[in-house]
Amino acid sequence: MSISRYKTEIFYSFITETTLTDNLSTLNMSQTNLTTATVGTKTTSNVTARHSKLEGYEFYHKILGSPKYVVAPMVDQSELAWRMLCRKYKADLCYSPMFHSNLFAKDAKYRKDALQTCSEDKPLIIQFCGNDAETILEAALLAQDYCEAIDINLGCPQAIAKRGHYGAFLQDDWHLLNEIVKTLHSNLKVPVTCKIRIFEDRDKTIRYAQMLEKAGCQLLTVHGRTREQKGPLTGAADWSYIREIRENIKIPMFANGNIMDLKDVQRCLDETGVDGIMTAEGNLHNPALFTGQTAKTWFVAAEYLDYAQRYPCPISYIRGHLFKIFHHIFNLRPNANLREELAVANGLEKFRRVVQKVQQKYEPYHEGLKPYGKEEIDPSVLIEEHEYNMCLPPWLCQPYVRLPPEIHKQVVSEKARLAEDPSRDKRQYYDNEGKEISRKRMKKLRRRFRRPDKPEGKHDRHLENCHHCCCNPLGFKCVFRLCRICCRDRCYSENFDCLGHGILIKSRRAKAKLYEEIPRKDSAFTEDQKPEDGLEHCKRANQEEELRDALELIRQS
Repeated sequence: MSISRYKTEIFYSFITETTLTDNLSTLNMSQTNLTTATVGTKTTSNVTARHSKLEGYEFYHKILGSPKYVVAPMVDQSELAWRMLCRKYKADLCYSPMFHSNLFAKDAKYRKDALQTCSEDKPLIIQFCGNDAETILEAALLAQDYCEAIDINLGCPQAIAKRGHYGAFLQDDWHLLNEIVKTLHSNLKVPVTCKIRIFEDRDKTIRYAQMLEKAGCQLLTVHGRTREQKGPLTGAADWSYIREIRENIKIPMFANGNIMDLKDVQRCLDETGVDGIMTAEGNLHNPALFTGQTAKTWFVAAEYLDYAQRYPCPISYIRGHLFKIFHHIFNLRPNANLREELAVANGLEKFRRVVQKVQQKYEPYHEGLKPYGKEEIDPSVLIEEHEYNMCLPPWLCQPYVRLPPEIHKQVVSEKARLAEDPSRDKRQYYDNEGKEISRKRMKKLRRRFRRPDKPEGKHDRHLENCHHCCCNPLGFKCVFRLCRICCRDRCYSENFDCLGHGILIKSRRAKAKLYEEIPRKDSAFTEDQKPEDGLEHCKRANQEEELRDALELIRQS
């Protein structure tokens, strides 16, 4: 279906001049009337909001529609096209990607790109990160008309969050978090929600959740992992923490972590008593998770590309989603060429060709037309061996199961031991003809293989030599058609400027001469007049001199 047909159905929500003025005036009013809590102040009741709005379970049931299946906020991955695909597969509530509050408030282009939504993209919660209450409020005021609630990211464990001091790295600054949540709750016309991670200390985790609830949080999402559990050290989430938080707060709650399929969803609901289940990584590998289906990867990928055509998004987002969907297929050594083809694809049609090739290869196996023989796994992929065999075929959407942290630590320690062993066998590299080559040469050959359309060798530039009888290439912007060395010599000897090379000999000499004459001309001024009048005279003379120089350069060129 053509893009033009869908242009009438999509709108990019952006802030008009009138809306921006109204929201900023509201922000200024809120800043004037805002009172924040002081350290050590004991609060006995929830903050009173300046705007009438539904709160707690009334908000959860009447505004959100009692969602049970929730798609998590994911940077560069929960964009509109992906949200619409997930809604088709029974997602009740979707979050936007995490937006940086300062950029959202100050950069109109960033804000316009971020606020991409449509009438079917409801209910929607927009998430912000930041560490300043007023900045987050300014961003939230600009976004509140396009969502059902504003979420504060208090769970991101990545290094960039540590550098920017946001996400999970705010969880130790309770006074700041109390101020942020109170500020948003008091001044927004939509509820404020939070997404957090747990502490090692159970009691501290419960007090943390209660503090956010008392500050004005109307819905809490708890990820059952600590801040340190990330990447290869992720490990399993602990649902018992979530259950204890559920028993000690009164607002709606979502649980996050360990959700691989629909059975995990129901098991988590039963064990924790929460109101809904949020999933991130499981959703990326199988967007049909909430339906209980194990869909064909090429079918899901083609559907997503249709949504991406209807709701355009950056190419990097699309490529990332396809790599997640085809994760198990691309781990097989015979599919290395398909993986490389997807890595260099830069358009929807090229992505569709990769999807078609996957379908052509694996659909006969899925339909039972051909017997499927187990394919060799890429040696760079670490797989934990199990005594049982419950693996799905690689062409079906299925979760990605990480190695336990203990095995990862063993692998890292073994690599470190081998690297320090002087008697170890060094890895050898060979080209297509079987000749031994260096590691650097092998990396260069691999780059060429990944980019077959890129011409080899240096770029042919068809340079023209300097007009001053030397072998250097001339500067194309030089007013004298000379190389930089010859141009500099001419400017010094003949008192010229060359804007193309940035050589301003004439201008600098004129300024130096002007500064030498200023003290003698200003001797008649009083002490109070001399600094100010002399400076104004210098500025005016510089402007006149630069104008004359520019006119002369234009005539010469």
